[in-house]
Amino acid sequence: MSKASRNLRHLRTLKGWSQTQLADALKIPRARIGAYEEERCDPPIDVLIRLSDLFHIAIDAMVRCDLSSVRKEQLIKVGDNRILFPVIMDQDEEDMVEVLTVKASAGYLGGYADPDYIGKLQKMSLPFNPHGKCRAFPIKGDSMPPLQDGSYVIAKYVDSIKEVRSGHTYIILTKDDGIVYKRAYTNKPKQLELHSDNPHYKPFAVPYSDVLEIWEFVCSMNMSDKRYEGEEYANVLQLLQSINNKVEALKL
Repeated sequence: MSKASRNLRHLRTLKGWSQTQLADALKIPRARIGAYEEERCDPPIDVLIRLSDLFHIAIDAMVRCDLSSVRKEQLIKVGDNRILFPVIMDQDEEDMVEVLTVKASAGYLGGYADPDYIGKLQKMSLPFNPHGKCRAFPIKGDSMPPLQDGSYVIAKYVDSIKEVRSGHTYIILTKDDGIVYKRAYTNKPKQLELHSDNPHYKPFAVPYSDVLEIWEFVCSMNMSDKRYEGEEYANVLQLLQSINNKVEALKL
């Protein structure tokens, strides 16, 4: 049986529907559902589109991924593209965390909605159950101390931008900036204001329409034991730099 046939039958079963009920929902004869599930013919593109909308599954996932072992509670919505990915579990039925390596992160903006891309990510287990779909993201730069360049943030998928808690930190995928890890504020209508904990970086706003994914901080793995001096130290550096600039100006 092809993947599409297995997926169609499995997803129909998850809904608790008969072939007749599914056919009615798709506005096609019941016999065609039987033909698809028995591989006597393949569903045309217009039917695949309706199936995608009905089950909230990407067409690509319907025909290329085996969803037959996935339980209903293991499926979550990802992004505005109405795509579902299974929550992967280990042998003890604990959720596995997909790890986005630095190399893989370069293609995340184009691959976040691609089942093949996501399926090839490395996976690991956590010593605790975070209760949700989690993914590990690499951190670049020093904008969010004490995390250093090369550290990882493990974050939980947020279904809706309305669930963002102002003042908390999130991994955010945007159309223009790709992956960013910032402290998000919801003070302005229809946009997120993103702040770095490092005062050297200015905050910026992102319209809701530019946000593709949001993941809420769960825990982190810092790859450096470098001591963070804190905001007071940064303020002293800024003051010294300001004094130095004024001294240089007086010399002119």
